[in-house]
Amino acid sequence: MWTPDEELSSHAFDLCQRLLRIDTTNPPGAELAAAELLAEELRGAGLEPTVLESAPGRGNVVARWKGRGEAQPLLLTAHLDVVEADASHWRHAPFSGDVAEGCLWGRGAIDMKNHAAMSVALMCRLAREGHRLSRDIIFAGVADEEAGCRMGSLWLVKEHPNLVRAEYALGEGGGFNIRLGGREFFTIQVAEKGVVWLKARMYGEPGHGSLPRADSALVRLAQGIGRLGERGLPLHKSAVVTDFIEALGEHQPAVLRPLLPLLLHPKLAPAILARMPDASVARGLRAMLGNTASPTVLRAGSKTNVIPSVAEAEIDARTVPGQTEADVLAEIRAVLGEDVELEVMHSLPPVVTEPRRSPLYETIVNVMGESAPNAPVVPYLLPGFTDAKAFTQLGTHWVGFAPVRMPPELRFADLFHGHNERIPIDGLAWGTKVLAEVVLRFTG
Repeated sequence: MWTPDEELSSHAFDLCQRLLRIDTTNPPGAELAAAELLAEELRGAGLEPTVLESAPGRGNVVARWKGRGEAQPLLLTAHLDVVEADASHWRHAPFSGDVAEGCLWGRGAIDMKNHAAMSVALMCRLAREGHRLSRDIIFAGVADEEAGCRMGSLWLVKEHPNLVRAEYALGEGGGFNIRLGGREFFTIQVAEKGVVWLKARMYGEPGHGSLPRADSALVRLAQGIGRLGERGLPLHKSAVVTDFIEALGEHQPAVLRPLLPLLLHPKLAPAILARMPDASVARGLRAMLGNTASPTVLRAGSKTNVIPSVAEAEIDARTVPGQTEADVLAEIRAVLGEDVELEVMHSLPPVVTEPRRSPLYETIVNVMGESAPNAPVVPYLLPGFTDAKAFTQLGTHWVGFAPVRMPPELRFADLFHGHNERIPIDGLAWGTKVLAEVVLRFTG
């Protein structure tokens, strides 16, 4: 079996750069061009990819490299759509694919065209050299993850399940490094929060803008949103976060070691989080410790001199394992008020991969022990959601591991959906080699 090398990393870089130059902002998505680019690359290596449109322009691409059939397939998957980018805040254009400051720039560089590029480069290498592994390797590049997966992985699972059915899947949600207490760690996603996207609506009496109403729909909704921002939602203990906190604590300085477990106590956690010197770390930990609700869109009125009779906010709520849609709606209603009308737009439950210590998980731990020997691996609950919501419906064990190594001055969480998204060129090369080594060992 060959060893991952510079040729593989160069191919992944080239593919990633070309993908970044395709605007797949969702909405509208328009992922077909990216799907066709990857299909052409796979075809050139002798594979027979299938491009499927769930709607006009909403492209998905699936390819399979046949193994010896000794075990069920491994799925490598990445979404091809990206979130919007305000170019006025970027130092390099969001869809330029520029190389600067040792990084490859573009919307999707870490979320997650990098993983699509690494996976396709690996598939092409396997096919060109004819390596027959113990199980089939499937690649799925999917649409619409950023808007809820309905035109991508959920559609594939419903309409073409046999194309993507696998025992294990490697996708986003982990594989990046974090730093705490002067120590570096790498994450493996073993669970992710559920999502409940909803509208909160208040009604009230309309009137003339010259005659203020303290009880107007807009004022009452704004007051409720203010309380939500100030109070947040209750904390809830979960097994996966307990594992995460304990794993972090094992490698902290003696002065910090007894403090981390206190985060698992709902009455103590807020005070500890408020005193953390790194606000980014504190936000990430808070999101893992309980349900959350972020107001993201506000609507009310159409004329400056008319008090509107209805005001509406869209809220992005996330649920920890063990919590349901009904639970988080009740928590939000308790903050906004009993007179609020809540309308769920889209809802997907939390995902927990069991057992955590699977053969694939252990393979990753072993590879990382060699590739990053001074950075312990920790199980991770992703505050967001991934295509795991769809593929686990087929019985697939999802492991979030799209490896990338970020230097201390770049934080994965700050670039994820942020301005100036970019990936270090050496971090992409490192991730390509690690991903290939994991796949080869697991299936070799």
